[in-house]
Amino acid sequence: MAAPRYKTLVDALASDIRSGRLAAGARLPTHRGLAAREGIAVVTATRVYAELEAMGLVSREQGRGTFVRDLAVPAGHGIDQAAVAPDTVDLSFNYPSLPGQAGLLRQALRELAGSGDLDSLLRYQPHPGRPQDRAAIARHLRRRGLTTDAERVLVVNGAQHGLAVTVMAMLAAGDVVAVDALTYPGFKVLAHAFHLDLEPVPVTAGGPDLDALERLCATRPVRAIYTMPTLHNPLGGVMSAADRTRLVAVARRHGALIVEDASYAYLVEDPPPPLAATAPDLTVHVSGLSKSVATGLRVGFVVAPPSAVPSLERAIRATTWNTPALTTAIVCRWLEDGTVDALEARKRADARSRQGIAREELAGLPFLAHPASYFTWLPLPEDARADRLTATLARRGISVSTAEPFTTTHHTPQALRLALGSTDPESLRSTLRTVREVAIEDAFA
Repeated sequence: MAAPRYKTLVDALASDIRSGRLAAGARLPTHRGLAAREGIAVVTATRVYAELEAMGLVSREQGRGTFVRDLAVPAGHGIDQAAVAPDTVDLSFNYPSLPGQAGLLRQALRELAGSGDLDSLLRYQPHPGRPQDRAAIARHLRRRGLTTDAERVLVVNGAQHGLAVTVMAMLAAGDVVAVDALTYPGFKVLAHAFHLDLEPVPVTAGGPDLDALERLCATRPVRAIYTMPTLHNPLGGVMSAADRTRLVAVARRHGALIVEDASYAYLVEDPPPPLAATAPDLTVHVSGLSKSVATGLRVGFVVAPPSAVPSLERAIRATTWNTPALTTAIVCRWLEDGTVDALEARKRADARSRQGIAREELAGLPFLAHPASYFTWLPLPEDARADRLTATLARRGISVSTAEPFTTTHHTPQALRLALGSTDPESLRSTLRTVREVAIEDAFA
């Protein structure tokens, strides 16, 4: 039995793309142009391009057309953290570390080994964490401007786990969630896994367009608003106090839950109060210590309204039962003795230094960044091809991310997100110099 005509066309175009006969970055005919060329209906041409897009071979850009993707950039790049080659400089993910952290861990393990409660660390722990650990985290949060009872704090296995249990406990398949048009890829992964309906809201360096959010909430049943008010990832913005007050008012008016992601908030000195401080009854605040302490110590925390705590406890039970007591004990000791505060201060200084390097080496390019963040957003001209630039840099031994993992709209902007925290400063300097040279040659020429 012969394959349908459109399937034959899909196979032929896929073969041309994979073989290189259709070069990366090439613009394909419009839907009408393809239909006329092949003698098929426009709706069939649309189906052909949809299948090629689902195969990861083309990208469709609203108002610009359909383009051949660079297959040297693997699917999921920027979302899935694949191992990079030893000779590759990784600017796609952040895992900032400071000299001497291994010594801190060695000392902490010695102290823990000499303590009297080792046996208790071998047993199951309460799902939301031991009371003394929840209290230590509550004291830590007060220093960040969030006063809360320990009973509202739940210990989780990193901030990503905190977001996951929040989605499991508080949302259901089909729920509409307002998100920034550019947002954290990990939340996109959760939304896909739990079948949430993400509605993008235009976003600037100062935060979401609150007029657009208000219009969205008036026209669709928005169940939750996911936001990063203190150090937006990837744009690096910090929402003003006035905009935080207005966002809370919008959420309250429309009965929406606020999911506040504060994973990078520790890098900002004296920010406005967290949303959970202003609206504790409708905000779930999620953060952790993976970025501020070490990515290998997967300890995070969720602060929730009292009514949500039982559901979150069940979600923790269903996923990990409890956060490993050994790492929690180490981290909470560091919270109490000032180690975490000291590490956060050092990382703020480190991030500022790295941003200084970025300002020098990317001079003349229109990048966006907070002065104390570990990432930089580099918009490209609309006629540039971010995937082609990414592939060129990969051949030079540099891994970067395009805007695709961060995008929640149908149109993916041409941009790069550069993570600054995963290599030594001198290597960062020379690498950013190469990024600038390649960007000017390939995109800004």
